[in-house]
Amino acid sequence: MGNELPKYLVVSGFLGAGKTTSMIAMARVINKKYGQAAIIANDLGAKNLVDADYTRTTDVAISEITGDCICYVTEDLVHRIDGLVADGANIVMSDIPGCGLGALDHVYIKLKNNYPDRYDLLPFLVIVDPERLRMILPERANINLTEEMRFLLDAQLAEADLIVLNKIDLISDEEREADLAFIQEAYPEIPVMSMSAKTGEGVEAVVDYLVTHRATAEHRELGDDTEEFDAAEKQMCWYNRRFFASVRDESNIDFNQVVDDFIEAIRDGLIEAKRNVPHLKLFAAGEGEDFVKASLLGVDYDIQYDHRLEQKYTAMAIVVNARALCESETLGEVIEDAMDFIKAEHNLKCNVLFTECFGLFDEGRSNGGRASRY
Repeated sequence: MGNELPKYLVVSGFLGAGKTTSMIAMARVINKKYGQAAIIANDLGAKNLVDADYTRTTDVAISEITGDCICYVTEDLVHRIDGLVADGANIVMSDIPGCGLGALDHVYIKLKNNYPDRYDLLPFLVIVDPERLRMILPERANINLTEEMRFLLDAQLAEADLIVLNKIDLISDEEREADLAFIQEAYPEIPVMSMSAKTGEGVEAVVDYLVTHRATAEHRELGDDTEEFDAAEKQMCWYNRRFFASVRDESNIDFNQVVDDFIEAIRDGLIEAKRNVPHLKLFAAGEGEDFVKASLLGVDYDIQYDHRLEQKYTAMAIVVNARALCESETLGEVIEDAMDFIKAEHNLKCNVLFTECFGLFDEGRSNGGRASRY
């Protein structure tokens, strides 16, 4: 790449849109065609992130910024980008939390103004999946997410330099064309593409576009200083836990079933509480390249498995991250009940290594903990 500046881009999108899988898929294309890619995983919670653990099972370099949004830790972000560049990366991607809004101002424009000629800013990328898109389609499908979440999705899409419809492997060609036509009509100034990060279809074309275009890096009115945005943030809570589960009689068991039962118990608890979880992720690693990664995109959806364990084990460390439309105290109780269930169902003892559970506006949270604005 000669003496070109290192390239940087933000990957935004609603909870469950597939940002991490998309960044991994794009990184692999970059590594083949354009040099070396690296990823910065970002989350409001502390360490113990499913996305970071999952990315480490791949061949993609990764760093983490945890405990805050990249919107508010510019110096740390610059430090991480520079560190990855020093290790050989020439294109660095970072996501923002799935309720994030405002990175155009607080990341791109800050970098443009405060670190001129340090990075080549690639288009601000927003990933959207067909199911979440149904919230704002003309029929405004009811997928048990609130009106405030519709506002958030719409504002995220309006922030983009490029919108990519992901997960096209889950819809027909006719549905894809209809979704793309809607997005283009709703956001006529923003280019639209489609891909499947899972199968790889369309990923190379997206990467080719990104590396040959540049960010606008200009302010847009998104409504992130409105009562609607505050209302959306107030509905969200974060839950992160790492625990070590071991079978009391030291027999080998199928931990895929443990994972399935755990997530189903969480689903049942949320349904009983009349709450929802737009994104729950779980990761557990076995020996070598053996691991399980599962996700739940809402109480009405089937569990999705990116990968299942191939062997049985007597013990396993498990990480669970949940981003819920629920009071933090209620979500904490639901997950505790789910752990009690799997302990009884599978004869497990569980040593909790780390837990955090918080709402974005819970007492004791500083302003720096908010997802996306001052």
